[in-house]
Amino acid sequence: MVNKVDSLGTSYSLNKINEKKPIVFIHGVGLTKEIWEPQINFFKNYNTLVYDLLGHGKTPLKKSKVSLDDFSKQLTKLIKELGFEQIHLVGFSLGALIARHFAAENNDRLSSLTLLGSIYKRTEEQKRVVQNRYEVAKLRKPASKHAALRRWLSEEYSKKNPHTYQKIYSILDKNNPKDFLKCYEIFVNYIDDDNMLKKINVKSLIATGENDVGSTPEMSKNLSKMIQGSKFIEIKTGKHLCSIECADDVNIALKKFIDQHND
Repeated sequence: MVNKVDSLGTSYSLNKINEKKPIVFIHGVGLTKEIWEPQINFFKNYNTLVYDLLGHGKTPLKKSKVSLDDFSKQLTKLIKELGFEQIHLVGFSLGALIARHFAAENNDRLSSLTLLGSIYKRTEEQKRVVQNRYEVAKLRKPASKHAALRRWLSEEYSKKNPHTYQKIYSILDKNNPKDFLKCYEIFVNYIDDDNMLKKINVKSLIATGENDVGSTPEMSKNLSKMIQGSKFIEIKTGKHLCSIECADDVNIALKKFIDQHND
């Protein structure tokens, strides 16, 4: 695994073992490329690329306001510099919104698209809840981070894996508060664009945890109906961070899907 920074300042980790198309993973808001450790370890015989989004981890955010277009351009620049013409793209949460945005304009760059824990058409009540979380996040209190982790991981898993819980909490705690809020605002105020989704013409896997309260199975089912040729799967017992808590199930499903489109 090579750890480097591109010309834009994006911090990335690349495992390149051959000339096949890489799997590129995009993390969620407030997190970093470190959350993909279970996937990087599982896909050790594949080309994989993980990176820190603008304003996250070791990647700076130099703009006063950021948009999905900025995140999409960040990805475009990164894979261009690394010489990848086509990729398998996997996005989680905010990363799934970025992946959707990128895919709509770059079908020719993708061999497959996987969206994990992706929101789609929140109800008015769901919008209110997320807006309240945003207001609480502005207060920068530890309680809001613990509340997020309770939504993302089951209580049983957290108790059995205190090191993982603490690692994710530490990632959240190290965020630059101003940068985090700029990025979180995109997620909070996101409005789905069905016309944009209809532009996506690539084999797609839509997955979410059975017990994900923010990116519900119903959302993912409805999202899959908007992306032609897509497949929906539900990760049993999983919450939002099912890529960690239910890593085996996610990895097996992801491998099966990618292998089908790894020509």
